[in-house]
Amino acid sequence: MSGIDDCLAQAMAIRGAMGASLVDHTTGFAIGSAGRAPTDDPDATWTGTAEIVNAAATRAPFVSAHPGDRIEDIIITTLGGYHLIQQVHTRFDSRLVLYLWLDRDQGNLAMARRRLRMLADDLAGVAAAAARAS
Repeated sequence: MSGIDDCLAQAMAIRGAMGASLVDHTTGFAIGSAGRAPTDDPDATWTGTAEIVNAAATRAPFVSAHPGDRIEDIIITTLGGYHLIQQVHTRFDSRLVLYLWLDRDQGNLAMARRRLRMLADDLAGVAAAAARAS
């Protein structure tokens, strides 16, 4: 799990990061987390993250008509922060998403989005290499 721990530590190093987690969006279960959750109930945050991803991936207004098109990320803005959800795309399974809660005054949304994409890509590479080794 060192790849996951390292990924979450790097996510928390993003300026303004208040919390980060790696969530299985099919179950709502967090594989790992760091920092705080926006509510007193981290489980509710993870379940909510899964529900948002599933809604965007399966509901008509968000499903693309273009073959091979897929969700890259989801951004929710509030008065106090940003919630970034980044899909971790792997060859064998894309059940995981990286979630980042970012302080609106401290963070830079564009930079955080770019960094989260890089972390997801790195994590996908680690996950793909582990699957090949099995």
